[in-house]
Amino acid sequence: MKKTAYQPRTYRHWVEGKDLTAFNVTVKETDLYIRAASDLSRQARRSVLKYRKQLEDYIKKDPEFLTSLKPLPVPPSAPPIVLAMLAAGRLAGVGPMAAVAGAVAQEVGRELLEFSPEVIVENGGDIFLKISRKRTVGIYAGDSPLTGKIGLVIPPEATPLGVCTSSGTVGPSLSFGKADAVVAVAPDTTLADAAATAIANRVGGADDIEAAIEFGQGIAGLTGLVIIVGDRVGAWGDVSLCETGT
Repeated sequence: MKKTAYQPRTYRHWVEGKDLTAFNVTVKETDLYIRAASDLSRQARRSVLKYRKQLEDYIKKDPEFLTSLKPLPVPPSAPPIVLAMLAAGRLAGVGPMAAVAGAVAQEVGRELLEFSPEVIVENGGDIFLKISRKRTVGIYAGDSPLTGKIGLVIPPEATPLGVCTSSGTVGPSLSFGKADAVVAVAPDTTLADAAATAIANRVGGADDIEAAIEFGQGIAGLTGLVIIVGDRVGAWGDVSLCETGT
């Protein structure tokens, strides 16, 4: 879990939710943008510290967990967040740290549901949502002309839900592809994060969209997928696209 240079995260405001209270919680490189019924900064920070400690302690015991780009064996005993990341990595065919942002967003979000009926947690483009009314998640795709022009409509009955984005052209995250945005949707945010990374790795250009979608269809638990390369879009599964005015 090493530091990266700060980059402005204007996309954070592309999740519709102005009726909710927004606040940030930052602990080292974990930087969450959260919306809930009230300011739950104290509870969220406590949750972040707990899960970061679990991950940091586990990495001390097994440094390969931090560096591996391939799936690792699942040990008989480990913290639940570690087990979830290992399981997601195995399903998507990537290392466990490919799922860290989604895993933290999900675990923190689940704990905050004790205090708020609606919670939206964004962590570096990976989002956990539990909502009570229909909301739109705008898609940030860097320099693509489609950035801010399309979004996902999320009905409340589909949540809790993970909406995770990986890009080969935006941000500091490791990607071996060149997609402007790969958005993976799944009930498990940890899996959605790992899947987004795995699929984005397979997109070297617009001609790879179809094959990447076929690969994504084979990831058990993934329910939807959107891929953007330049002005080209591919979509599959339980996703409802809309025009946005972001």
